Amino acid sequence: MQELLTTLGEIRPIAAGALTILLSVLASGHVVLYKRDSRSAVAWVGLIWLVPVLGAVLYLLFGINRVRRRAAMQRAGRWPGTTLEMERPPTLRSEDLLPAGLYRLHSLAELVDRVTGRPVTAGNAVTPLEQGDAAYPAMLAAVEGAQQSVALSTYIFDHDHAGELFISVLSDAARRGVAIRVLIDDVGARYSWPPVVRRLRSRGVTVARFGPTLLPWRLPYMNLRNHRKLLVVDGRIGFTGGMNIRDGHLLARRPKHPVQDLHFRLEGPVVRHLAQAFADDWQFTTGEPLAGDAWFPALEPKGPVYARGITDGPDEDFERARLVVLGALACAHTSVRIVTPYFLPDSGLITALTVAAMRGVQVDIVLPAVNNQALVQWAATAQLWQVVKQGCRVYATPPPFDHSKVMIVDRGWALIGSSNWDPRSLRLNFEFDVECYDEQLADALSKVVERKLAGAREISAADLDQRSLPVQLRDGIARLAAPYL
Repeated sequence: MQELLTTLGEIRPIAAGALTILLSVLASGHVVLYKRDSRSAVAWVGLIWLVPVLGAVLYLLFGINRVRRRAAMQRAGRWPGTTLEMERPPTLRSEDLLPAGLYRLHSLAELVDRVTGRPVTAGNAVTPLEQGDAAYPAMLAAVEGAQQSVALSTYIFDHDHAGELFISVLSDAARRGVAIRVLIDDVGARYSWPPVVRRLRSRGVTVARFGPTLLPWRLPYMNLRNHRKLLVVDGRIGFTGGMNIRDGHLLARRPKHPVQDLHFRLEGPVVRHLAQAFADDWQFTTGEPLAGDAWFPALEPKGPVYARGITDGPDEDFERARLVVLGALACAHTSVRIVTPYFLPDSGLITALTVAAMRGVQVDIVLPAVNNQALVQWAATAQLWQVVKQGCRVYATPPPFDHSKVMIVDRGWALIGSSNWDPRSLRLNFEFDVECYDEQLADALSKVVERKLAGAREISAADLDQRSLPVQLRDGIARLAAPYL
């Protein structure tokens, strides 16, 4: 018996070592096969072998950033009896639909055609709504007027005053017989306590969490969050942008943590793109398909804007938003204006920005002077010299924190929605944006940017060079974590 125990004691570390090596080999093989960025691949392989077992576990949790969704693959047969914009004749291109006055943007329209596989739609009305003080009343009024359906998707739905306003109108609509579907990201649902999900269910609202993170079989996807903000009422009125549901957006209430933001009300054929994105997410999460005129009615022209929805995520839509932004920078002739709360562009985006500036395009980048995430601000500051020294102009706007997201090119094209200029948004999150071709809308958004610039301070190369050595080291170390922020 003593000899047997001795033998087992000798075998145990050998077996443990063999299993550790096998785990490291399997994890490294996955990295080599599926990581597109060679620098990211090298970093993960190094971590896997330098920190045995733990490195492989961390890769399982945070390194796997792709997921295939059956809902997306089933799109073609989901809506019987409806005519989707994607069913246009293959010979008709989006650039053929744009008016002659926007000829300079035809090549961009063709690029987005190929990126999305979806045509631009004519006849849309797009109304900017600044702050929650304007956006929330418009959204609540739309839900109050709902006759058939309400689809709401959000990253954060706080259990506070703002949340109660939405709970009240959603539950009232449910009692009237309106079909209600609410989708909240599982991480975002925990930003307040108690989570709002139980409260919604108790009021008769059908609600689901996107990507539950505490289920063992969901662990590989815990880092992939649904960051989309969508509200579609009766399939006819849509809202999207950067705004979550929380008190901080109601600036008139003087919240403890005020947040500026920009949201949009949409009418016209492009609303179907919002509804399609929600239906994909809802079926992926719950298995329930949404079909019929209640969700996808025929839509009439409502305004002058040519628009197209762009879904982006770590699935079949991988890096669509990034490709659209790169295309817009390449097509710009005179000006580019970018407002974003988080600015951590990868090397490709930095190159595109600097090349545009060197071509003579005026590139303005508007960031919050005080970010709500200090680590992100440090990392962003460490990268700013790369664009500032090549002619891009960077401005810092004073508090309250500005969470707005918009990109305007040549005062004729605008990109609005939920995407930020950081790796998490462009590679890991599920996002939704809308590209808009319309000079009047672009001009209105430019005026919004100009109001922000009125109180902003330009960040010069000298400002960046004059940071103390400890601050530069702090910012540089934070920049190393940029792919994970």
